[in-house]
Amino acid sequence: MPDPPAPWTVLTLLRRATDHFQDQGIDSPRAAAEILLAHALDCRRIDLYLRFDQPVEAAERDRFRDLVRRRLHREPVAYITGVREFWSLPLAVNPSVLIPRPETECLVEAALEALPQAAPPPKRVLDLGTGSGAVVLALAKERPGHRFLATDRSPAALATARFNARRLSLEDRLEFLASDWFTPLRPSRNWDLIVSNPPYIPTATLAELAPEVAVFEPRQALDGGSEGLDCLSRLIAGAPGYLAPGGVLILEIGADQRRPVADLARKTAAYSSVDFRTDYAGRDRVTILRKR
Repeated sequence: MPDPPAPWTVLTLLRRATDHFQDQGIDSPRAAAEILLAHALDCRRIDLYLRFDQPVEAAERDRFRDLVRRRLHREPVAYITGVREFWSLPLAVNPSVLIPRPETECLVEAALEALPQAAPPPKRVLDLGTGSGAVVLALAKERPGHRFLATDRSPAALATARFNARRLSLEDRLEFLASDWFTPLRPSRNWDLIVSNPPYIPTATLAELAPEVAVFEPRQALDGGSEGLDCLSRLIAGAPGYLAPGGVLILEIGADQRRPVADLARKTAAYSSVDFRTDYAGRDRVTILRKR
């Protein structure tokens, strides 16, 4: 009598999926397989290591295969699972918002340095183009004594940011507003800190990006115009009308945009200093502009 077929175990599925991803040139194939299998099994990724020999039921295998197929079509893992961790916060993400990147945590770090722990009266912080709310929620978590306003022109993005605020129990620390950059805000010169991760990729470069980005992520959150400077220019020129004296504008920028960003800041004659910070790979990533 022939031996019965070997059961489909957690380890078998991980190996098969990893091989498929590797053959198709998918980034981080083992990590992707683990994240998707944990999602299919509704468990933590670390739990898989305790269940390597556990057989996987047919319905769970089918669910996992569907997730694998989506990844093979280059859909980002974060969109498949609907969540991405940023600043140790589990954020809901979907195709209406950019997937938060580790380098954007450098923007948060720079903003926290500019925002004291406790300095009554509360500082006023404006996050322009909030997307999933990643930056402003990280700031609200770390600096609960201040006042935060998050804006975005996309209703779907704002809905995502609001959902994340509620899920993280941070909704009482900030407000949300539908706004296209500074519109419809009135110049008030009373914002102590303005932060933004605006679109800064040159239009012609978008087609060269990986399909995970070029096909699936929202173009309006990526396309910075012919030189990648359209939104950066608007923010740098407009912020002085909204910042308090000595207020700070902090922006994420492209790795090759240090010189043009510095030139844009000098043209306004409104900033007393223009500094830059590098990301974890040593590339220019954040600019810090202080109003006179």
